[in-house]
Amino acid sequence: MRKLGFVGVMMPGEPGTEFDYDDPRFDPLWEAATDLDMPLSFHILTSRSSGLDATRGPKINAFLQIIRSCQDVMGLFIFSGVFDRHPGLKLVCAEADAGWVPHYMYRMDHAYEYHRYLMKAPPLERKPSEYFREHVAMTFQDDYVAFQCKDLVNVRRLMWASDFPHSDSTWPRSQAVLAEQTAHLTEQEKDWICHDNVAGWYGIEVH
Repeated sequence: MRKLGFVGVMMPGEPGTEFDYDDPRFDPLWEAATDLDMPLSFHILTSRSSGLDATRGPKINAFLQIIRSCQDVMGLFIFSGVFDRHPGLKLVCAEADAGWVPHYMYRMDHAYEYHRYLMKAPPLERKPSEYFREHVAMTFQDDYVAFQCKDLVNVRRLMWASDFPHSDSTWPRSQAVLAEQTAHLTEQEKDWICHDNVAGWYGIEVH
């Protein structure tokens, strides 16, 4: 894939194996992704448990839970120690918003501090939030909260996208949405979130 010019890999939310991504048998894949500097993207609606029909109440309620599968994958990598074994591995939580990330990191730290012995968590070299902050980038489109809480996450891991031409896209109002939601940001922060972060994360040379 790298020889063909690709800069990243799209992964299914659940592997087609009888074991999950935390299994050491996947370590050669994580090692290859690290060596080739190819971030691995996990997208919403790519897991069997994340379908729009899997909901309670009106179907629109499912729209609010489709990011759960991405959250579960991030937690799987963090709590299982994958990043301790592969400190250069880079993940992307794609099209799953980012406003939830500060609380998720805080909740992971709480879980590990209070419940790691009762719930049999493997020992980690760092706090769970530190792995998320360093190893996980998030793409999002219409997420006012993500811009507001940029100081509670790693601003260099926030990557805006319009999601064109999907139904959740900001198009044709992308410029208006950005103007409104980034009004409080510095020019440097706008550059990072709107283009520099993605170029750096994927090693894309911008002219």
